[in-house]
Amino acid sequence: MTSIETIRNFLHARQGIETEKIVPESALADLGVDSLMMLELIFEFEDQFGITLPEGMKSPKTVGEMVTLMDGLIASRKS
Repeated sequence: MTSIETIRNFLHARQGIETEKIVPESALADLGVDSLMMLELIFEFEDQFGITLPEGMKSPKTVGEMVTLMDGLIASRKS
């Protein structure tokens, strides 16, 4: 599963948002992602991909920023 698929599935399950409406340009806040839900989404990535997010990380504002951040962490884990 890819990063964007993880985000789409997570938001569909918790918010009922149709997956095709979750695009890189979407603001996470507009999709109903608050600070608690952001933590849950981060934990989902940590569990699914075996990554650990760095402390003090800047919180992404859009789906695209989240994908870029997660893809970078996943890639660095593999190398």
